Amino acid sequence: MAGPDLPTQILGDTRARPMGHTCCPCSEPRARKYKCGLPQPCPEEHLAFRMVSGAANVIGPKICLEDKMLMSSVKDNVGRGLNIALVNGVSGELIEARAFDMWAGDVNDLLKFIRPLHEGTLVFVASYDDPATKMNEETRKLFSELGSRNAKELAFRDSWVFVGAKGVQNKSPFEQHVKNSKHTNKYEGWPEALEMEGCIPRRSVAS
Repeated sequence: MAGPDLPTQILGDTRARPMGHTCCPCSEPRARKYKCGLPQPCPEEHLAFRMVSGAANVIGPKICLEDKMLMSSVKDNVGRGLNIALVNGVSGELIEARAFDMWAGDVNDLLKFIRPLHEGTLVFVASYDDPATKMNEETRKLFSELGSRNAKELAFRDSWVFVGAKGVQNKSPFEQHVKNSKHTNKYEGWPEALEMEGCIPRRSVAS
């Protein structure tokens, strides 16, 4: 994730070189964008992703994989609660994307969605507004089995982004969680939105 001082660095580079210098490398950070806006290309046999949780109850989440927007407000397929995209871990193709209302919805809809996953299925999750009110013990256990460290403590209006997979042995390196706290919240009643990007190794075909 780009740090807050990145624009200053780019401006500093620009000022340090004569105007009109044709091979000025300072233009590269703006011109060179890789899949999903990543600053660097992913290695071979890796899938590039970028995801953003919802901001308060105003701006919807986004999930991008290999330069394809899987879920966003523009696509009109996001909603309050947990926004989940299931992806084939071998081919990188989207299997299904759905939003589950965790404030007023039925948690059984979510359970039916994530219980029957096939080995190697990638699971992208981005919260929006409230991800946890309807969560029960089985839901938290299933997300933990997909590699989540934070699912067990997820609470009302927390921000959460997570990428897990069916059949993983270890905890996922792709997870961020910010607790809803009136002392640290960025918005009135909600914590800051989370942004996460990276490169996920493709799963090898199951033998």
